[in-house]
Amino acid sequence: MAHARQTTISRKVSCAGIGVHSGARARLTLLPAAMNTGIRFVRIDAPAGTGEIQAHADAVSDTQLGTTLSNEHGVSVAVVEHLLAAIAGVGIDNLLIEIDGHEVPIMDGSSSVFYELLTLAGQKAQGAARQRIRILETIEVREGPKRATLSPSNGDVLTLRARIEYDDQHIGVQQMAMKLAPGMFARDLAFARTYGFARDVEMLRSMGLAQGGSLENAVVIGEDGVMNPEGLRIEDEFVRHKMLDAVGDLMLAGAPIAGDYDAVQPGHGLNNKLVRKLLATPSAWCWEDAGTQVVREDVHAAV
Repeated sequence: MAHARQTTISRKVSCAGIGVHSGARARLTLLPAAMNTGIRFVRIDAPAGTGEIQAHADAVSDTQLGTTLSNEHGVSVAVVEHLLAAIAGVGIDNLLIEIDGHEVPIMDGSSSVFYELLTLAGQKAQGAARQRIRILETIEVREGPKRATLSPSNGDVLTLRARIEYDDQHIGVQQMAMKLAPGMFARDLAFARTYGFARDVEMLRSMGLAQGGSLENAVVIGEDGVMNPEGLRIEDEFVRHKMLDAVGDLMLAGAPIAGDYDAVQPGHGLNNKLVRKLLATPSAWCWEDAGTQVVREDVHAAV
């Protein structure tokens, strides 16, 4: 059963690592936050009073190979999606994330380290009621062959469906569906690593990207298949990582979503457009007390 009250972590925890794109080392410290704070990043290396960035779809400034958030001072934090996915997977509502660099450490390329860190920190229930976003009308965005939708459902959690299609025989077509019910993120998605093609590495590095990328923090596909000595963690790790990314990107709506997410060839840009379109369409959603455990035949009764 989902939390009826807002939650934060019980104690502060930290980790450190390099950024997959910058190659720069950064330290993250996760701290408890007051009710109704939401998820906030704080760049502690920025000038005083300029470092706070709210984790919200409106703050997304770039979606090239990762989701970047920026504030009105031009201070940014990049590759936030794996950390946000873990926060959503654990079910934390209020959190301060101090970071001393501009890119969240990639760790092993998945959400596992962040999930373990949050589990170690523990959860603390707070006085305010937890709110969720109930989808009332279908919202869709398209970019050529790519598409993503959020639709009404009778459930109280997010259901995800995704399909990816690659000409590369080592990935091919993969699809998956799951419910983001308690425990399911850890079981089905947290371990899935980011991935890329060896043929693209030189081009990416010439663009200033993938400076910290390696077989230690990404699945790399070469001409003969997966180059990582240990291979894949699961056969469909690729589509699972796309779903992990979606969980992180959808968290930027500002609250857990009760509805169905369905995507073909999803990516950070598409996910952000979907969330922005949802929030800009008031008739398509409503706030709902997460303590309400009601299965509706007609979701419009929630209005």
